[in-house]
Amino acid sequence: MQEEVIFEVIDGQIAVITLNRPEQLNALNEPMREGLRQAWQRYEEDPSLRAAILTGAGEKAFCAGMDLKELARLGLGVLPKGLIPTLGENIHVSKPVIAAVNGSAFAGGWLMAQMCDLCVAADHARFGITEAKVGRGMPWAAPLAHMLPQRVVMELLLTGDPLTAQRAHALGYVNAVVPAAQLRDEALSLARRIAANAPLTVKAARELVYLSGEMGRSAGLRAATHLFESVYRSEDAQEGPRAFAEKRAPRWRGR
Repeated sequence: MQEEVIFEVIDGQIAVITLNRPEQLNALNEPMREGLRQAWQRYEEDPSLRAAILTGAGEKAFCAGMDLKELARLGLGVLPKGLIPTLGENIHVSKPVIAAVNGSAFAGGWLMAQMCDLCVAADHARFGITEAKVGRGMPWAAPLAHMLPQRVVMELLLTGDPLTAQRAHALGYVNAVVPAAQLRDEALSLARRIAANAPLTVKAARELVYLSGEMGRSAGLRAATHLFESVYRSEDAQEGPRAFAEKRAPRWRGR
């Protein structure tokens, strides 16, 4: 693992992945991008890990996006496909990921938050798609049409001006806003509540949300029925009601 990305395991079930270039506002350079690829692979392949948190080191920035000094040195125009490790595009992760946004999330930093399933933010955090200010592009922003009202998306993309954490929360883009000192605890609390649930159901429910966003109502219902068939047939589907009847915590096996 590259030192630009720190990988911690909490409670044996939760991965905390930290972007660790605080002096550079956690901008995405090549070692950090490679560290993220390794971190996501480690999370996906470890069956004991049931939720992950992505956050940034320091108090100023979650992630400032691509390292513009590196881009200038390399002279990149169109970014090579797969350059930025992006969940749901070139990185496959089947388990929940929470963004814990500890400061500014601009450009590619917005993408890092957008690609996660849930988002909690420090009260001083800001979210911005600033590419119009530096002549770059944001093709990765297409999913925002399903996440925010159209006119808000237009405002973000055309002005490059950021949203406060409070406005992002009011718009439904952020799940919770807390004082900075409470951000890690808030993210861990959310991750623990997820990790306590039946892992097969959690995985299928996560996939259901993304499938339904790409399909019409009838197709989404058919896909969901197929998606949950293996969940209903699992050992965990019997364990849950049994544990409830016996008034004890369920012992999930993920099978």
